[in-house]
Amino acid sequence: MLTYLIKGWANLKHPKMEAIDFSTKVTVLIAARDEEKKIAYTIEDILAQDYPKHLTEIIIVDDHSTDRTAEIIRGYAAQGVKLMQLNLDKPLNSYKKKAIAEAIGLSTGDLMVATDADCRMGPKWLSSIVNYFETEKPVMISSPVAYFEEKSLFERLQTLEFSYLVAVGASFIGNNRASTCNGANFAYRKDIFYAVGGFKGIDELASGDDELLLQKVAERYPGQIGFLKLPEAIVYTHGKANLQEFLSQRRRWASKSTKYKDKKVVTLAVGIWLFNISLLVNAALAIFSIYFLKLFLIQFLLKIIFETAFLVPVTRFFKRGSLLWLTALLSSVHIVYLVYIGSIGNNRKYVWKGRTVK
Repeated sequence: MLTYLIKGWANLKHPKMEAIDFSTKVTVLIAARDEEKKIAYTIEDILAQDYPKHLTEIIIVDDHSTDRTAEIIRGYAAQGVKLMQLNLDKPLNSYKKKAIAEAIGLSTGDLMVATDADCRMGPKWLSSIVNYFETEKPVMISSPVAYFEEKSLFERLQTLEFSYLVAVGASFIGNNRASTCNGANFAYRKDIFYAVGGFKGIDELASGDDELLLQKVAERYPGQIGFLKLPEAIVYTHGKANLQEFLSQRRRWASKSTKYKDKKVVTLAVGIWLFNISLLVNAALAIFSIYFLKLFLIQFLLKIIFETAFLVPVTRFFKRGSLLWLTALLSSVHIVYLVYIGSIGNNRKYVWKGRTVK
């Protein structure tokens, strides 16, 4: 699997950003809930983009925030930021998908560019996405997301692991088998969104506004999804401050796996889960037999070697090569963590943004 990923990452070339006269009307989409501490930074970064202002529309949907989020967004109205507010009487399991769908319905852009309300981006973020869109003509674009401003070893481990996850999605696209992406940096044509029925069929899950939509598009438009392997396109966000928030986030991500359309990807994920179970079993049996100790050590050594080989070019791209020394520690933690998340990700409720969802 890792050899396949290494090949896929290598297949992705850094696109050449040509000087062009932009013509694409872009709608930046954000669904926000209780983000008063960070959303102003995100809005300021979007307003500071070097993309033509007359071709930029910004729509932020306030998802029943209980803090000053809507008030802060409203303060940018004079600068063209549009506020929508969800006012739903009946509870939903996927408020974010509802928010995005409502915003797309009111948008005037041809290219939807989705990000999150706690993200930061450089001034060339939007222009690099549209340049790639107008040059390469993809129907959907997955772009890189990275953690930054770590304050602890736990957060640095998350940064390395998250870089791994983002690169896995990129590598699958590099192998022409799009399957995963991250909604914090995700673009697609508006007409394509409606052509695949939007979120219909996946709207009962709290998560999946990114990966499950990508998989619907990949099924209808194979080979027409791109990954923008460009530093200027990176969107930055923060890892989770504690283990409880981290596990809640990962359970949310794991919950969408039951809806994956590509069963080969599901089979691969199950294979990885079983491999990690075998590591735990062999480590336990090593107490009784040197054979199982040797088997465990061989498995673990190969795991670290191939993961390091994959992460070297990935961390170089994200300019986080200093985190590579954590690979052995991350690989050790990963064994237990993946088995745990794989066991409970699809069958337990979790709390997200003050709501209990499943």
